[in-house]
Amino acid sequence: MSTNALLKGSSCFALAAARRRVAGLPLAALLVCCAHPGSPVAQAADLLSTDASSASRGPRASVVIVRDPAATDAFKPRRERVRLMVDRAITNLTHKLTVPEAWRSLVSTQDVVGIKVFSAPGPNSGTRPAVVAAVIERLLAAGLPPKQIIVWDRQIADLRLSGFAELTDRYGVRVAGSAQSGWDEKTFYEPDSPILGNLVWGDLEFGKTGEGVGRKSFVSKLISREITKHISVTPLLNHNEAGVSGNLYSLAMGSVDNVTRFEASPLAMANAIPEIYALPVLCDRIVLNITDALICQYEGGERGFLHYSATLNELRFSRDPVALDVLSIQELDRQRRLAKAPKVRPNLKLYTNAALLQLGVDDIKRIQVENLR
Repeated sequence: MSTNALLKGSSCFALAAARRRVAGLPLAALLVCCAHPGSPVAQAADLLSTDASSASRGPRASVVIVRDPAATDAFKPRRERVRLMVDRAITNLTHKLTVPEAWRSLVSTQDVVGIKVFSAPGPNSGTRPAVVAAVIERLLAAGLPPKQIIVWDRQIADLRLSGFAELTDRYGVRVAGSAQSGWDEKTFYEPDSPILGNLVWGDLEFGKTGEGVGRKSFVSKLISREITKHISVTPLLNHNEAGVSGNLYSLAMGSVDNVTRFEASPLAMANAIPEIYALPVLCDRIVLNITDALICQYEGGERGFLHYSATLNELRFSRDPVALDVLSIQELDRQRRLAKAPKVRPNLKLYTNAALLQLGVDDIKRIQVENLR
C-alpha cells in the first residue's frame, strides 16, 4: 500500500492541495517558493514569528500551562504535586467540570490507549514516570481497564532502564517497545523522493536485496493493530537536528522502522517527520499532547545532562502537537540565552511543513496560552 493510499480520506489532510499539489509543485518546491521576505521560512532568526497581522488569520491553537514551584525537589518529581497539576491542566483544556469527565471526553472505555513516551535519555531528562503515572491513574479512574493502557517507546530496554516497567507492577498496565512488536508490511511510509535507507538489524527489510528495498518505513504492529488512541508525553529536551525531542519527533520516529536515513539530514527529517505523523494510524488517533516541562534540558540531546538543565516545574497540555513543539523551541532558546550557552539554529522547516499538512499551528502569535499558577 502506498503512502498516498494510506492518506486518502484522512482528516489530517483536509487541505489536500497543501500536500504536494499546490500549483502542481511538490512540497519541497512549495517551501522554496514560500521563502521570500516576510515568510516564516525566511524569518528563521525570529523563531517562528510572522508578520503582525498573522494573528488574525488562519486557525488558532490552545495550550494550557500549569506551574507548581513545589513540583520537584532536587530535580525529582513529587508525585502528589504532579497529579494535581495533571488534574488542573486536563479540566481546563477540555472545559469539563470533573477529572473523569475530562478524560472520557478524549477516550472511551473501549479504546486501547497508547501513551507514547521518550525514554532514551533516562528518567531524569526523558519523559518522567511520575507524569505518566498521574495520567494512568486518571485513565483508570475514568473506567479504562489496565490492560487497555500501553506505555510505549521504540525500545523496551529504554523503557525498563527509565523505570517505566515499574508501572506494570503498580497499575497492571502494559509496557511495550514498537520495535519488539514487529513491523506491519501493509502499513508504511514511502517518501516521494527516493531516499534509500541504510537498513539496520531490526528493520523489516534488513538483509533483503532487490529493487526498492530500503525505500519504505513500516509502521509497528503495535500502532497499526492494537492502539486506537494516542497520548504523547515528551520532555522539554533539545534535539540537535529537530530542534526539540518533541511530540512530532517522538511519535513519528518511534512508530516506524528504517529511520536512520532521516536522522542524518535536517532536510530529510523536516520532510519525513510531518509526513509520517500524518499517517492516519497516527494523526487520526492522537487525542492529547503533553510536554513534560518539569525540567528543561537545553543541551545534550538524547543524553541526560542535568548541568545543562533548568527547573521550570511546568506541564503543558494541548491537542496541537505543533504548537507545543514551537513553544518548546522558544523556551529552549530562552534557556540557552540565560545560560550564555551556544546558540542553536532550530529546524524550522519541519514545523512549517507540519503546519502545511494541517497538523497544527506553527505561528506563535496564533497560539493562545492559558497559564495556571
